[in-house]
Amino acid sequence: MNQPAVFKRTVKQKEATKILSNFTYSLLVGGSRSGKTFLIMRSIVIRALKERSRHLIIRLRFNHVKTSIWYDTFPKVMQICFPDVQYTENKSDWKITFNNGSEIWMAGIDGKQRTEKILGHEYATIYVNEASQVSYEAIYMLMTRLAQRTGLKNRFFIDCNPPTKKHWTYKLFYEFVDPITEEPKNRDLYGTIVMNPTDNQENLSKDYISEMLESLPKRQKDRFLYGIYVNDVDGAIWNIELLNKCVSEYCTFEELKKKVDIRQVVIGVDPSTKAKEDSDLCGIVIVAQGNNNKFYVINDLSLKATPGDWADKVIWAYKKYMANLIVVETNQGGEMVKTILTLKKFFGKIVEVHASQSKHARAEPVEAMYEQGRVEHLNTDELRYLEDEMTTYVPTESKKSPDRLDALVWALSHFLSTTDTISQYDNINFNNLSRKIIRG
Repeated sequence: MNQPAVFKRTVKQKEATKILSNFTYSLLVGGSRSGKTFLIMRSIVIRALKERSRHLIIRLRFNHVKTSIWYDTFPKVMQICFPDVQYTENKSDWKITFNNGSEIWMAGIDGKQRTEKILGHEYATIYVNEASQVSYEAIYMLMTRLAQRTGLKNRFFIDCNPPTKKHWTYKLFYEFVDPITEEPKNRDLYGTIVMNPTDNQENLSKDYISEMLESLPKRQKDRFLYGIYVNDVDGAIWNIELLNKCVSEYCTFEELKKKVDIRQVVIGVDPSTKAKEDSDLCGIVIVAQGNNNKFYVINDLSLKATPGDWADKVIWAYKKYMANLIVVETNQGGEMVKTILTLKKFFGKIVEVHASQSKHARAEPVEAMYEQGRVEHLNTDELRYLEDEMTTYVPTESKKSPDRLDALVWALSHFLSTTDTISQYDNINFNNLSRKIIRG
């Protein structure tokens, strides 16, 4: 007979438990898979079992809190830490109820009707998961609901992978000022601890750190491995805070298709002509347009390869994502793309684009789509290299070619240049692109 798992806190988790206990507002910040969410959920259950009370776990997207906590972290916490504790699930209200009457509610800020219902209650604990995606205005609203009168001291828990030093979590927990008014805060109320994957190695797969995190670009590594707040890159067109707001509630293309009718899928290609060590990548980025007129960045398949090999990857992606067309830049090997794809028996539609202005000028209307909330990135690690390039490339200064970014811009620019989309973007200039449909 298998024995139930026994939970043993790491040294860092013991330190974090003291922070959660001793401060009204606690921030657990650090790299990916460092055990932050598990520990906070364990603390909330302990509080719920100690005294009849109400607790709220919230994220930007309801779908994220449902998949990552309701169906994943919470059951693990109960199985490992509280195997004998009974509870009931209410999937209408997304509420857990214990035998003593305590409740744990889960919600997202993205649903207005449900948010209003949630804000009609007062709570002994509020936990904001992945707070880098949540605005301070929403946090301030939530703080007003930390008001339930019980035998517990009310607590506000926050966790996140560190964004930039401009983010409200840094201002509030490191500079101790109100992120909006910049009035000083009582630092005795705010506790912070950095928790990183290296602090949680005993609970991770053997190669997660070495193969996944250590291979990331430097800025991504600083955030997701070392838990460091980074500075925005001066002159970069995108910033981390903007991209955090664009994280989709969907994690995979299959999940997206179940909820959104897909009107069109486009593959942007920024071709390379060789595969030497110092060669550019071939940028390959897949973007879908939904019937809600939103655009979803699905995957980044960019790679360093021979023209024949990356052409195979493009054709594979065309079939996998049931794409409608390929958009390819002609300035750098575009004619070659057409020739190679034809030799490989590809008979789909190809749209040539020729860049007549700078990369910055081409990217500006696409960045405006992000500012308007029209673009979402699937919630997947496959886009981290693309997102790093988006937030670090500085036109006229960066020496390395932004191949992933170029492919993204070509794909999204195709949607911008179609007549049924232009009306949504009256202030955007499309004159910097010339287009030619080759076949289809």
